[in-house]
Amino acid sequence: MEYQWPSGVKRTKQREDVFKVLTQAEEPLTAMEIFMRVTENTQNHNYAISTIYRSLAAFEEKNLLEKSTLMGEDTAVYEWKREHHKHYAICLGCRRKIPISECPMKQVQLHTNVDGFLVTGHKLELYGYCAECQKKQE
Repeated sequence: MEYQWPSGVKRTKQREDVFKVLTQAEEPLTAMEIFMRVTENTQNHNYAISTIYRSLAAFEEKNLLEKSTLMGEDTAVYEWKREHHKHYAICLGCRRKIPISECPMKQVQLHTNVDGFLVTGHKLELYGYCAECQKKQE
């Protein structure tokens, strides 16, 4: 899917590069992973990690990113908000993030009032071991 530049966000070359990495990513990425992909894709090694964080902050301010911290990690991961949200199974061995094909919460009415609490969204992460890590443990 081709994404349009978001309105209300100042357009700079650095932000364009971060935008491109985020909209093409198949899984959530850390700022360092974004930095590595930007410098790899652009052959521009004049980027600083602080530039990536500033770009992420600009997108986050406009509510264009999903930012979360995975269990057992201190590092935030970022994912571009899409029409349909994603959930992941995270391998505790190799830390790979495997997309779950359908939302397990599909049957739950999200915009309902639950005991006085208005539900507006959710995040779900499953933890375990991928097939490769299971084989290594045997």
